[in-house]
Amino acid sequence: MESFFLDITTAMQSQQWFYFLTVGLVSLCIGSFLNVVIYRLPLMMKREWQTECRIVLADELNSKQQTEQAPFNLVKPNSTCPKCKAPIKAWQNIPVLSWLLLKGRCANCQTPISVRYPIVEMLTAVLSLIVAVVFGPTKLALLYILITWVLVALTFIDIDHMLLPDQLTLPLVWIALIAATMDMTIAPSDAIIGAAVGYLSLWSVYWLFKLATGKEGMGYGDFKLLAVFGALLGWQDILTIVLLSSVVGAIIGIAQIIIQGKDKTTPIPFGPYLAIAGWLTLLWGEQIQSYYFNYLGY
Repeated sequence: MESFFLDITTAMQSQQWFYFLTVGLVSLCIGSFLNVVIYRLPLMMKREWQTECRIVLADELNSKQQTEQAPFNLVKPNSTCPKCKAPIKAWQNIPVLSWLLLKGRCANCQTPISVRYPIVEMLTAVLSLIVAVVFGPTKLALLYILITWVLVALTFIDIDHMLLPDQLTLPLVWIALIAATMDMTIAPSDAIIGAAVGYLSLWSVYWLFKLATGKEGMGYGDFKLLAVFGALLGWQDILTIVLLSSVVGAIIGIAQIIIQGKDKTTPIPFGPYLAIAGWLTLLWGEQIQSYYFNYLGY
């Protein structure tokens, strides 16, 4: 694995323009796939939960009907228009470009296609390019680009369903820990402690809030996401991420209340703010901390 990363980074260092072009184009394609993940993964989880409930309730007839349904995963069935069910052809599935050529409408029934599809694709490419520029053609950049892709999926799933799937968060924890053993990030012991501190810090806040109010302030997915950043950066950056996520949440929350007129009591997902804060800390953590301490006069 290490030699594979070394071969890639050596080739990219000699031709940086090719490196940035490759990152941009690959990330656009990944962004298109992330649209599938964002839409299908929660539905796959729902179907799995329903199947498990039927088994528990011994509903044999419905269980049999469930098993006889057509496969539904990240690969099958092929993409179709949600309105007319017309298959989406290859040329209609080119990231961003196809949406522009089709003028944001289905080629068959002219039903509007959500602008969020090209937004996710462009966002994935732009964020990945930022990582590529900050870290250059290095192993760390490739790792953080992978992390960025998953964070984009987690953010939009949490916005839609207030859910951070274990299928995405737990692999990130293991990737971060393995990266530490490969000398790509921090010492393995710091990564393990960072993951534990990240998880337990929000877990403690969750239970203190629940015992005090009887309500759940956040979900377990938030604990696991912070554990990812703890494993990548160490326990020392946990406080920075939590504080920064609170600032990001306050800014976005106030903007939603003013612009969209949302009720202050409306539940909001914390995962996107945590993902934004963690991503910013991955790239500019030292600068953020330096600015903060300078602001305090230290």
